[in-house]
Amino acid sequence: MAPRIAQGGLRENRLLGWALPRLAGVVAGTAPMAVFGVLGRNRPVFRGWLHFSGKLLAGGRLGRRDTELVILRVAHLRGNDYEWQHHVHLSARVGFDAAHIDAVRRGPDAELWDDRQRALLRAVDRLHTDQDLDDDTWAGLRAHLDEPTALQFLFLAGHYQMLATVLTALRVEPDPPATGAAATAHRLLTRLRAR
Repeated sequence: MAPRIAQGGLRENRLLGWALPRLAGVVAGTAPMAVFGVLGRNRPVFRGWLHFSGKLLAGGRLGRRDTELVILRVAHLRGNDYEWQHHVHLSARVGFDAAHIDAVRRGPDAELWDDRQRALLRAVDRLHTDQDLDDDTWAGLRAHLDEPTALQFLFLAGHYQMLATVLTALRVEPDPPATGAAATAHRLLTRLRAR
């Protein structure tokens, strides 16, 4: 299926919306990342979205492993290949292996999860089906998260539901692997990170 909005070039997306997809692709080992190239077509919204999503990912209270767990479960439940593939790759950086990925698919009752992870997954599942949390699910979540972190969890899960909707509606396909100079740059960056 063809994307409904193509990635913008330098003229449409200006410097940030043109450079960021390429830099992110080098880091991820993919072609320029379509999520940035497409959303960059609306520069004011793109800038606000970057700031907001950055606070949820790198600047958040939830922790990277929990964050990736939540995002992967949302992507799985929504059936969004773009989010799923990108975050399977990112989750490997925080120690997720094939068993973790399989357990994400199986959900909160998979034997791999501890009580905190089960509470997060149950809350994601409930938000997905009901767009709400019943009192028991909320209490289970709050047993592991303080108020500010519980708020962040809700924003994170809701944000990735929203992003899955946008990516699905726009028919954004997963980014293909990088080739040429971008692939070489990714391999070099990977080696530097390993040191």
